[in-house]
Amino acid sequence: MLAPSVVPASALGRSGSMSPNDRILAAAIGTRNRGNDLIRSVVRHKDTLLLAVCDVDRAIRGQRVAECNKAYEEQDRGRSVTSGLNDFREVMERTDIDVVLLATPDQHHAHMAIAAMRTGKDVYCEKPLTLTIAEGRAMADAAARYKRVFQVGSQRRSEEKPRRACEAVRNGRIGKLLSVEVGVGMRPVKPMPDVAEPVPPGFDYELWLGPAPWAPYSANRCHYNFRFVRDYSGGEMTNFGAHYFDVAQWGIGADDSGPVEVEGKGEFFDGLWNTFSKVDVTYKYASGVVVHGTHKFAGCKFIGTAGWVDADRLVGEPMGAITAPLGPNDVRLHHPEGGHMESFLRSVRTRGVTAAPIEIGHRSATVCHLGNIAMTLERRLRWDPKAEEFPGDEEANRMRHRPYREPYAL
Repeated sequence: MLAPSVVPASALGRSGSMSPNDRILAAAIGTRNRGNDLIRSVVRHKDTLLLAVCDVDRAIRGQRVAECNKAYEEQDRGRSVTSGLNDFREVMERTDIDVVLLATPDQHHAHMAIAAMRTGKDVYCEKPLTLTIAEGRAMADAAARYKRVFQVGSQRRSEEKPRRACEAVRNGRIGKLLSVEVGVGMRPVKPMPDVAEPVPPGFDYELWLGPAPWAPYSANRCHYNFRFVRDYSGGEMTNFGAHYFDVAQWGIGADDSGPVEVEGKGEFFDGLWNTFSKVDVTYKYASGVVVHGTHKFAGCKFIGTAGWVDADRLVGEPMGAITAPLGPNDVRLHHPEGGHMESFLRSVRTRGVTAAPIEIGHRSATVCHLGNIAMTLERRLRWDPKAEEFPGDEEANRMRHRPYREPYAL
């Protein structure tokens, strides 16, 4: 796992709830795009200090360090609060870190998150949670074993529109739920040739690859483009699918479960970007609900015997299903105050449940992975959500995980 042997934070007195006067000390690993968004939200938080930013790109790492320290100086909180690190193992070795914010490419989520939890750190991990189904189970088990607070970056769990839509569905306001339409959008839209290039100065490409198979460097392989390469991610099925299938699971009431059958067909380009761009996936749940996934739009729509509701636009028929207030006996879904990051930091202090716990994130990511596996095998698959296996199907079961490049291990 490449995890260092160090004294865990829990052994230093941080396993229980924290005093409101205690500052949460954080480190961020992966600092572009979403990583930068997470950094900004933490730096603005008055009771949190970002002590380290870790990135394998020297230039972006230096930029983030400068930005953080400028912000802290303007807040009169110090001139050199944040330092820069290249290797994630340096973060794990530090005993002054309470939480780790992970926004790396997907192939790093599992081994980094488990290393962080093993060393007593709580984790905020961007979606999609994992690259494979087995990784999600290992991460959820680790969170339980080490008693760590874990939040997945499934921000729609902290947004009003999806929550109200799911409450309408869960309370039977559109009748019996029959089906859910999920759109993940379409990318890439053109092929990308796989052309080897020199590794840029200051970019630790070996660490960027991590447990993924070795491949020649290409700018179109790295940074945001990793999402379209199967060795590192699952395309839009896991990128936006991690949001919209998550809302589907929420509305169905399958946060601790999943479908029992899946089949699909997909199209992808030859070349470097080889994730499915066109998708057509159908899931069946034990309740009889059918979920259809497509590339033709982006969002989540619930359809019942007495109406429908669009979870992203919060419109539907009848509109009263959405606008009528909840009754005292109605299902009320988790409603965090202050946004997704605030929910996480509050849970770090109280050791309470986050807006998007690890088990929920794992189950939602699993739905996305099941779709990719079904499209790859091009046949109907049975799935046992309790055992988390394809009954009697060894070919499909082997696809629940992928070998790691040494010396990494799950």
